[in-house]
Amino acid sequence: MNKQKQKVIFSGAQPTGSLTLGNYIGAVSNWKKLQEEYDSFFSIVDLHSLTVRQDPKEFYKTSLSFFAQYLAAGLDPEKNTIFFQSQVKEHSELAWILSCNTYLGELNRMTQFKEKSEKHKNNINAGLFTYPVLQAADILLYDTHLVPVGEDQKQHLELSRDIALRFNNHYGETFEVPEVFIPKAGARIMSLQEPEKKMSKSDENQQGTIFLMDEDKVIEKKIKRAVTDSENEINYREEQPGVKNLINIYATMEGISIEAAMAHFEGEGYGKLKKDVAEVTVAHLQPFKEEYRRYMENPDHLLKVSKRGAEKARERSEKTMERVKDRLGLIR
Repeated sequence: MNKQKQKVIFSGAQPTGSLTLGNYIGAVSNWKKLQEEYDSFFSIVDLHSLTVRQDPKEFYKTSLSFFAQYLAAGLDPEKNTIFFQSQVKEHSELAWILSCNTYLGELNRMTQFKEKSEKHKNNINAGLFTYPVLQAADILLYDTHLVPVGEDQKQHLELSRDIALRFNNHYGETFEVPEVFIPKAGARIMSLQEPEKKMSKSDENQQGTIFLMDEDKVIEKKIKRAVTDSENEINYREEQPGVKNLINIYATMEGISIEAAMAHFEGEGYGKLKKDVAEVTVAHLQPFKEEYRRYMENPDHLLKVSKRGAEKARERSEKTMERVKDRLGLIR
């Protein structure tokens, strides 16, 4: 095993509906490369979702669906540890210990708490406030070296680092101090309706977002209605963000360079661009959809795979908790 393989990467995502094309190109496709190079832990962080009230039956279905999407997108449970956060009790256990080593002022400064409080004024709960401590536990449990994070999560990772350093300084070396992981640059997929903004599943205008679970005709319509401009000339430049975005999607779906994509569209107009982008996107997502359906038709298999992943995660997390308890003088 090479040194890079021994490095641990942890990434967590809440189970919310369908992955988007942006998730698939910007994150999951990178994860598939990471599974060949690193000791990777991919957790569906369902406990984090409880800061918002959930319908239990729907939440169960959504969580299972999200797990199936991970597998259908190409994450291999033999090469990675893929599991539900709630299946590993050490996450909650460590979160309490870390909360006793986190300052109130630090949590008060978290911008996401302010933003989420605005959105959920009728349910500003303690979990919403202490969410970053549970996130720190998620990361620190696995001696994580690297965490792929977006801009909105950088502040939380900084807090995880501060907590780890504080604990280590007070009780002795216990936690690996995680670093931000920036994968090799891939295409950043933007909204089809507002191409200056990143494609997002939380976008109010769903016409700007392609979901992997969208029907073929829906995908075609969304791409046909994608915002371009009045130039009707296909160029890959910042001044034409809508066109640039469609070229990025085409090149990624076809597995070719931007130069090759531009050569393909030389002398063509926006009609041809949208038609071809829609065709390759629908064709590329077909195997994913077939795999997803296959997994969802066999929920018992999904539960077995998630249980196996949780057992692997517990092997690592139990060792961490033994070390933490020894440092704290807790009786085991």
